[in-house]
Amino acid sequence: MTNDLLNIRILFWFITIIGISLNTTLSYGNDNPKAIDPDPIDCAKLLYYNSEYFDFCDTCGCGSSGGSMGYGTGLNNNFIGVRYIGQEYRSRDGIFADSPWITENFNTVQAWANIPVTKRVILNVIVPYQFHNRILPDNTEQNINGIGDISVLGYYNLIKARPDSVVTIKPQHFLQLGGGIKMPTGKYDKDNNEGSVNPSFQLGNGSWDYILAMNYGFTYRNWGITSMVNYTVKTKNPKNYQFGNQLNLGINAFKTYYVGDVSLTPIIGVAEEIYGTNKELGFEVADTKGDIFLGKLSVEASYNRYALGLTGMLPISQNLNSDKVELHNRLSVYVNINL
Repeated sequence: MTNDLLNIRILFWFITIIGISLNTTLSYGNDNPKAIDPDPIDCAKLLYYNSEYFDFCDTCGCGSSGGSMGYGTGLNNNFIGVRYIGQEYRSRDGIFADSPWITENFNTVQAWANIPVTKRVILNVIVPYQFHNRILPDNTEQNINGIGDISVLGYYNLIKARPDSVVTIKPQHFLQLGGGIKMPTGKYDKDNNEGSVNPSFQLGNGSWDYILAMNYGFTYRNWGITSMVNYTVKTKNPKNYQFGNQLNLGINAFKTYYVGDVSLTPIIGVAEEIYGTNKELGFEVADTKGDIFLGKLSVEASYNRYALGLTGMLPISQNLNSDKVELHNRLSVYVNINL
């Protein structure tokens, strides 16, 4: 079973690389004026799915974007809105194999936005409010709530859709390069780590973190594929605790359907999150690294400038904190106003 999952991952990333290369070539090739264009009936229905899934956070509660839930909706480049993210985990309350499991629920409500600054520069902002709880072995509960870590990123559209892209029927592609910071606006309480191997039961991680990101995607009529890679460098917080650096990768495919004035877009994808080892006082903390491979299903309904979206994620395989932390599911609901 382990070899099968490894083969699936290798195949997934191989297809991603080949798809990016093939479709970039296809896009440039279709700029040839001698190419025969398809039937242009569907031109007016073409949508562009820029700013797709900017993924970075800690394993569970510290992060503001909920892991591979990401920043973008996949359906519009510029918007303001509100999103809810719910995550259910369980972790061992102790260091022994027979230590009891505890249930942990991480809940986030965020104001989020993709705001155009210039024709090529986009500003991404997330302001989260967190309310987490966990049920201990004696059936008592621990609850924390408050503002989380605010994230601000800038993206530059190195390759973007042509100005007449709204009516083109040729394959279009985009490439975004970006970077930003996650500010320590959420409270980090070292006491919350006591008695649990899950150190992410926090409102924030207490440190200034730095993000590098790249997103690539292409569309053809009402079809599209997007992929992303980003890396978060995490620094030491004032309590001398440092969360491990994080790498995120993902790919999504979608198609839009039209019912009168309403557009419906189902999205299917996979993602992987890889977490480095945490450190305390400069020493590595045991059982704090890991990785998780996830499947994703989403759907968004849009009417005029308004959009309603739903996303669900389930683990395909995972090894978090030496299997002492397990994700059960993630769920997100958002309402946006397209700018």
